[in-house]
Amino acid sequence: MVRTIITPADTNVKLSIPSDYVGRKLEVMYYPVDELVEENPLAVKTMAAFRGILSEAEGNDLQEYVKKSREEWERDS
Repeated sequence: MVRTIITPADTNVKLSIPSDYVGRKLEVMYYPVDELVEENPLAVKTMAAFRGILSEAEGNDLQEYVKKSREEWERDS
């Protein structure tokens, strides 16, 4: 993969393609870097950050699954 950031001087940009990419489908995207929203991967999230992601039914199903998993784990010990 080749990734670079450029500042075009006009509306035309010339790309140099690596020889092993010739004949292959390539995806070319462009967007202003200042419009990117980067999340801090090291940001600490609390349980409150996840509130409302699951429906009540999904939450109950997940809790039941965890309960059964723990029971199996305790049984096998």
